[in-house]
Amino acid sequence: MLVAPSLLSCDFADIKNEIKTVSSADMIHLDVMDGHFVPNISIGIPVVASIRKATDMVLDCHLMISDPEKYIPQFAKAGADIITFHAEATDDCDKLIDLIIECGAKPSVSIKPNTPAEAVFPYLDKLYMVLVMTVEPGFGGQKMIDACLDKVRAIKNEIKSRGLETVIQADGGINDATLLATVESGVDVAVLGSAVFAQSDRNAYIEKIQKM
Repeated sequence: MLVAPSLLSCDFADIKNEIKTVSSADMIHLDVMDGHFVPNISIGIPVVASIRKATDMVLDCHLMISDPEKYIPQFAKAGADIITFHAEATDDCDKLIDLIIECGAKPSVSIKPNTPAEAVFPYLDKLYMVLVMTVEPGFGGQKMIDACLDKVRAIKNEIKSRGLETVIQADGGINDATLLATVESGVDVAVLGSAVFAQSDRNAYIEKIQKM
């Protein structure tokens, strides 16, 4: 299991040091919200650029925004290594995937809880990662929607049947109570927010998860 702590749960007044406390993680998850595609506003391009200067860790940018094609080149230039856009935010996933690749980042597509697993099947051979939202995007601290793990299983089966290496990430409500089910469903990368940042020794907690 790879671990991607979500900085949405960190202390933004001390973000550089907060990143150091999760340095054993496999990547840093950055939730970008625009107040339009989701009912909340978080960080933007300047913050991603600042974080890039503060760490050489993999930056995994989850764009919960409308019109992602307008901003993908800017997030790539700011230092995003992985760029995830929502299938629900575009009518042309192929075009956005190609744009991310052209910008030098790894492409990823996310689906909301009500979007079927099959929505990502046509693009699996072009994607580095699929992000299955296990809560409604827009806010941290929500309870996992267990049924979303069925979509993980369906996507994992499709990946295996086609001999692909596409990675599956899950985000939302992953904590001590849901970790085992998350692992067993076939998730490769777990996004954890408050579950990590509430720990006194965050790196030790991350390392424990990585061994699952």
